[in-house]
Amino acid sequence: MANSSFKRMDRINKQLQRELALILETKIKKNAVKDAIITGVECSSDLEKARVFFTVLCEGEGVKANAANSSSSASKRLAKRRKHLRGELQAIKGVLRSLLGQAMRLRRVPDLEFIPDTSSDYGAKIDEILNRLGLINNNLNNNLDLNLEDENIDEDILNEEDLDLEDFEDDK
Repeated sequence: MANSSFKRMDRINKQLQRELALILETKIKKNAVKDAIITGVECSSDLEKARVFFTVLCEGEGVKANAANSSSSASKRLAKRRKHLRGELQAIKGVLRSLLGQAMRLRRVPDLEFIPDTSSDYGAKIDEILNRLGLINNNLNNNLDLNLEDENIDEDILNEEDLDLEDFEDDK
């Protein structure tokens, strides 16, 4: 019974995430909030509150540039944009709740709390450390070659083994 409750909450969280993203994209006219990318939603089991995680891309840059750009000035600009975007999202959360209530059939539409998702910063920091150590660019090709060689070895081992199926049938 408890397991089905978790599945239900997972479905509600995913649906809230989809609906919020769709509402921000299509129904909200404020350009400042259109930069928000909803990365996840965690709703309480009583549907009282929902923590909405969002991120924003660096201005004028794509996803790869966002993860790779790790200079301190760029991270400060990104933090400032997140803070500003959070304020903008908080300002329209009543409208978002109303539109969510129209889009979803829930007993109660949760109160929305917007939280910046900083997992991309963490990934960028790890990439920066690996780049400084020279591990990403130098060893990427070597690792790919080793993995391909390992797959060939596994196939050779499987082809050389003779399995006697009669031994397994006797155990039944």
